[in-house]
Amino acid sequence: MGAKRVLMLVGDFVEDYEAIFPYQATLMAGHSIDSASPGKKAGSTVATAIHDFEGHQTYTEKRGHQFPVTIDWEKVDAANYDALVIPGGRSPEHLQLNDRVIELVQQFFAANKPVASTCHGGLILAVADVVKGRKCQSYPSVRPELQRACGIWDEPTPGLDGVTVDGNLVTAAAWPGNPAWMREFLRMLKDEC
Repeated sequence: MGAKRVLMLVGDFVEDYEAIFPYQATLMAGHSIDSASPGKKAGSTVATAIHDFEGHQTYTEKRGHQFPVTIDWEKVDAANYDALVIPGGRSPEHLQLNDRVIELVQQFFAANKPVASTCHGGLILAVADVVKGRKCQSYPSVRPELQRACGIWDEPTPGLDGVTVDGNLVTAAAWPGNPAWMREFLRMLKDEC
């Protein structure tokens, strides 16, 4: 069973809680994790954003932290990792436009490796064309893209604190779902041979 190697895809204005929490939870569980961002080198950072639900029609956004990038983008190879984490926030809006990001996601799915995606990470899944016939959730505004990609929409709980598991895919709607999302993802890593 042993420790697994996990890759996390991040970019500027990744959601703070959706990057920091899985990063720390993965380390806490005894696994290693690299955070990678297109065009960035190990030792650099990406800016995070804190999204909150304060009674408006959509979430609010505040400046978060500087989140570390731990591996040079050019050195990322899906074959070197056992699982993938795709946090949300605004970074998936620009990460989905990067061909190499899409290829990496497709490689994890082709190898049936665990993939955890939350919030706007669903945009990347939709562009990578990996959700066809799969039950998933994401931030509610991403529903149309996932459905156009033939994903089966699993309506998030009212508190956005639930999780959906379908095969190797673990999805959640937003950071309130972090405990359930990471519990299922880490369970999947533990069960992998």
